[in-house]
Amino acid sequence: MTDSKYFTTTKKGEIFELKAELNSDKKEKKKEAVKKVIASMTVGKDVSALFPDVVNCMQTDNLELKKLVYLYLMNYAKSQPDMAIMAVNTFVKDCEDPNPLIRALAVRTMGCIRVDKITEYLCEPLRKCLKDEDPYVRKTAAVCVAKLHDINAQLVEDQGFLDTLKDLISDSNPMSINKLLTALNECTEWGQIFILDCLANYTPKDDREAQSICERVTPRLSHANSAVVLSAVKVLMKFMEMLSKDLDYYGTLLKKLAPPLVTLLSAEPELQYVALRNINLIVQKRPEILKHEMKVFFVKYNDPIYVKLEKLDIMIRLASQANIAQVLAELKEYATEVDVDFVRKAVRAIGRCAIKVEQSAERCVSTLLDLIQTKVNYVVQEAIVVIKDIFRKYPNKYESVIATLCENLDSLDEPEARAAMIWIVGEYAERIDNADELLESFLEGFHDESTQVQLQLLTAIVKLFLKKPTETQELVQQVLSLATQDSDNPDLRDRGYIYWRLLSTDPVAAKEVVLAEKPLISEETDLIEPTLLDELICYIGTLASVYHKPPSAFVEGGRGVVHKSLPPRTASNESTESPETAPAGPPSGEQPDVIPAQGDLLGDLLNLDLGPPVSGPPLATSSVQMGAVDLLGGGLDSLMGDEPEGIGGPNFVTPPAAAVPANLGAPMGSGLSDLFDLTSGVGTLSGSYVAPKAVWLPAMKAKGLEISGTFTRQVGSISMDLQLTNKALQVMTDFAIQFNRNSFGLAPAAPLQVHAPLSPNQTVEISLPLNTVGSVMKMEPLNNLQVAVKNNIDVFYFSTLYPLHILFVEDGKMERQMFLATWKDIPNENEAQFQIRDCPLNAEAASSRLQSSNIFTVAKRNVEGQDMLYQSLKLTNGIWVLAELRIQPGNPNFMLSLKCRAPEVSPHVCQAYETILKN
Repeated sequence: MTDSKYFTTTKKGEIFELKAELNSDKKEKKKEAVKKVIASMTVGKDVSALFPDVVNCMQTDNLELKKLVYLYLMNYAKSQPDMAIMAVNTFVKDCEDPNPLIRALAVRTMGCIRVDKITEYLCEPLRKCLKDEDPYVRKTAAVCVAKLHDINAQLVEDQGFLDTLKDLISDSNPMSINKLLTALNECTEWGQIFILDCLANYTPKDDREAQSICERVTPRLSHANSAVVLSAVKVLMKFMEMLSKDLDYYGTLLKKLAPPLVTLLSAEPELQYVALRNINLIVQKRPEILKHEMKVFFVKYNDPIYVKLEKLDIMIRLASQANIAQVLAELKEYATEVDVDFVRKAVRAIGRCAIKVEQSAERCVSTLLDLIQTKVNYVVQEAIVVIKDIFRKYPNKYESVIATLCENLDSLDEPEARAAMIWIVGEYAERIDNADELLESFLEGFHDESTQVQLQLLTAIVKLFLKKPTETQELVQQVLSLATQDSDNPDLRDRGYIYWRLLSTDPVAAKEVVLAEKPLISEETDLIEPTLLDELICYIGTLASVYHKPPSAFVEGGRGVVHKSLPPRTASNESTESPETAPAGPPSGEQPDVIPAQGDLLGDLLNLDLGPPVSGPPLATSSVQMGAVDLLGGGLDSLMGDEPEGIGGPNFVTPPAAAVPANLGAPMGSGLSDLFDLTSGVGTLSGSYVAPKAVWLPAMKAKGLEISGTFTRQVGSISMDLQLTNKALQVMTDFAIQFNRNSFGLAPAAPLQVHAPLSPNQTVEISLPLNTVGSVMKMEPLNNLQVAVKNNIDVFYFSTLYPLHILFVEDGKMERQMFLATWKDIPNENEAQFQIRDCPLNAEAASSRLQSSNIFTVAKRNVEGQDMLYQSLKLTNGIWVLAELRIQPGNPNFMLSLKCRAPEVSPHVCQAYETILKN
């Protein structure tokens, strides 16, 4: 019989019967009685008199009975507030029940009892349920907070429930993920897109969960709606990051991704373009997905130009040794089309194929020469531009084609093509008999050329002069005069003055700078920067994937834009590389250790948001010191001192009077006219030797941030001179720096000041003052410094070696008697002997050079024709080092004996000696 029987009875005296049944010892009878009470309540009878008897029935394990009692409570609590307080203890107890359904039921009922008297008693059980391990209980508690807020908003705020709700927003609930995956099969196509976008924002706990989600999303790839397909591809591309490449499923997934992407290319041109822009990102991240689908990207005659250009780009990205013959045949065909933009791109594509697939380079060059023979103006010009890049990639291999290129010199009218041709003539001037005539022909209209051509022409003629000095002196003077006197372009003038100074002071150095070996150009210069690519993969199927820019670049305001990134790999077979570091000081036997493993010393480095830095002695950083940086590579002393040999010879270029600013006062024609006013007071500034800047953190290891640097000591102040370069595609801000504990307590004396945001391709020079009052810990090697730099993108770690001479203090000269007593006092086993080879200085010059780096000569004597220098130096931590330097006139090898109470310092002091004496 159904429960309808409870609604049919109309007996008199029923309340007394129900009261008796509610207090019965039999569970079934009690349950029947509660059902009758609820039935009476439902049809409008007043059964509030039974309140205490019904509340007594709450103490039961029967879930059905408990639900009925709670239903009664919700209905009558308002009319019986004093009696309702009796139920509070049961609520508190039920909120800790092992059954999550009972916990949820208790918290839901609590939210429905709208009685001020008992509200405050419910706060504690509600707080526990908000942090419950079961997601269903947490969800029910969150709804209860909303109801409680309606009753008493102030109480909710005072109890901190709003903050707890904010934490719940980021709740990673697998139950909701499963519901979303189930709903995928039940909703409309636009609903599916929203669900897939939500899934793309979820980060699985491990690779198993990632694989499970991928398996359930894969069927969406065959959907008719292209937006659903792209959303599914986005989810799969993101979660594939967490799958090991060794898994069979990984290979299966790659195969499943190709057909839907190919199918998208049979849609209307506008949809094709959107699909191609997304495919462009996908092939940069995982080219293996479409490596066998090259033919799909071959251009059709009726494709719009925007589709053609995009297909060309993807063809080059998929080009490999296996399909290069097919690709080249297609590209050669495209180069004969009528659409000028398309033809230009096709010719460039041939050059990019040559750079990417080395085995095809010869065929590509041959194809380009055939195109040059067509004499079509814009084809010839594009071909010359790409051949220049091929020369850069494969030096001394295809220079035989230069003669053919020179035949087309007169037809070049585009700046890029003219600049490329000038570069080729200057770079290979020794192989071109009439190189000077060719460059002179360009020089005739120098002021009518674009800046790009003018700069290239200036460099090319300087190269020609360095290769053939006797024949081209007039030509080089002419171009330097045009670039410096007659030009108002600051870039051109600066480069002209730099070349002029180099040629006039040290032609050998000029040769080393201008004719230096060039690095090979990269295979793919137009790849999207990896960090940005990872972010764009998370935006597949959106405007960001069409623009190839993150939303923050084109969404106005950009406040609500969240930067996304791919999840880290969990597969054991792939580990992140440690950043390689370059030593700042002289090379040593071993590289410094990179930052140690997590949990070792990282605690010190990660805490970047510290208060003000440790205070140290004031640092005298002045503009004069900054000016002391040698701009020309020859050293300041070479600019101040005597004229180097060879000046005034055939290689020497005399600057005309008009080329030199009038305020310099140096005699014209001396070759030492200081174009940059470096002589004004800088020569008198004493300071220790400064090593050239080295790259400490390459851009590829730091998401586009490249850090170069060196260490200096000037007038008692130590500084780290940094050069920060942004090679990423996004602005960098919020820089901070922290040192790990180190052997001599080096620490920043001020925050890292980058006054303006660092834009893409921008470089900034910063001098960071240091002190030696930081935490001390012995490092291996002793002069190893571990550094963490933070910006708005991430925290980056690198390690470098600082030269020990930056720690040599100015009061390190010991009295003679003290020197003798200390030398005798230090045990003989602490004495270390070293040989310094190939040092052509005499005793006077060596002493003077060492003194500039705070190594002081205490006494000097000559023993059997040998000069003996007795020297002392003192480190910032108070350690004294005593030295005996033996110099035999005519012998370039010096003998160095060092005595110190901390003998582990001696090898590094010897290294400092060698660095100072040889530079």
